[in-house]
Amino acid sequence: MDFLISSAYAQAGAAGQPNSWLQMLPLVLIFVVFYFLLIRPQTKKAKEHREMVGKLSVGDEVVTTGGILGRVIEAGETFMTIEIANGVQIRVQRFQVSQLMPKGTYKSA
Repeated sequence: MDFLISSAYAQAGAAGQPNSWLQMLPLVLIFVVFYFLLIRPQTKKAKEHREMVGKLSVGDEVVTTGGILGRVIEAGETFMTIEIANGVQIRVQRFQVSQLMPKGTYKSA
């Protein structure tokens, strides 16, 4: 009886194995989809934010990640001072600025 079982294994192994590239194809396709739908847009958005933060200067009207609207009155390398009301100034980290607002937004708010 042993010789029948071993010959059955031999025949199953000789039937042929699928190509290893065909087995990896779904994994590669999933990675490509993730790259174009998730990774690439996120890195593009991060690059735009870095450029925007790098170009901030005195007089720009900004919104912080906490939702505070103000005007930049002092811009340092890592920190900046923002005036949020007459005589009220806060210091925030430069990268915490989320948006650059159009001129006049601060006065109309």
